[in-house]
Amino acid sequence: MVSVESHCPKWRRLPEERPQQILVAAFEVFGEKGLAGARLDDIAKRAGVSKGTIYLYFPNKEALFKEMIRQTVVAHLERTERDYEGKRGTAAEQVREYMRDWWNVARTPAYQVVLRLVIGELHRFPELAEFYWQEVVLRKQQLLHRLMRRGVESGEFRDIDPAVAGRMIGSMFAAHTVWACSSAVAPMLAATSDAEQFDQIMDFFFRAVAPDRSARRVRHRARCQ
Repeated sequence: MVSVESHCPKWRRLPEERPQQILVAAFEVFGEKGLAGARLDDIAKRAGVSKGTIYLYFPNKEALFKEMIRQTVVAHLERTERDYEGKRGTAAEQVREYMRDWWNVARTPAYQVVLRLVIGELHRFPELAEFYWQEVVLRKQQLLHRLMRRGVESGEFRDIDPAVAGRMIGSMFAAHTVWACSSAVAPMLAATSDAEQFDQIMDFFFRAVAPDRSARRVRHRARCQ
């Protein structure tokens, strides 16, 4: 996630560090005030630079948001895509591993900031909504689609639409992480650990996509007759 590892005062940092310095400040201000409420003046003050310095690197706060998404969610997604190229294991194993990885990411404070902005504010920013859809949502769905299709073809999953199955599991995770991090809902889930919540979601999902064993036995007997 976005971070700046430096103990130097902001005014003493090198010029090449300033874009990251500004991004960290933007992340904090967006998290506190939202996209609509954040101002470049606030971000400049938090970063310890002038507003004019921000314009040297980012033309507006929308560009700051895009870069923030690229350095957090998109960067992680790109690593995930590379990791799954030629990866071994069953489709079910890979789906579970993929979802455990994203569960861990989605429960981090930084990702929760992103998720709140996406759910609560992107409808006011059509260009940013399209950017997030293309760069994050579609890419995640395409990877899940490939994994689910492989499971259907191997017989690990029942004959379902892989794209629909991918959307369902993505939606479950998104909704649950919002609930788990909500001050209103979190107390209701306090008795269940993160690991137990993950296992419950996975158990529900894999039961939903499990192959119909009785139908497979009927087809097998028909072929043997």
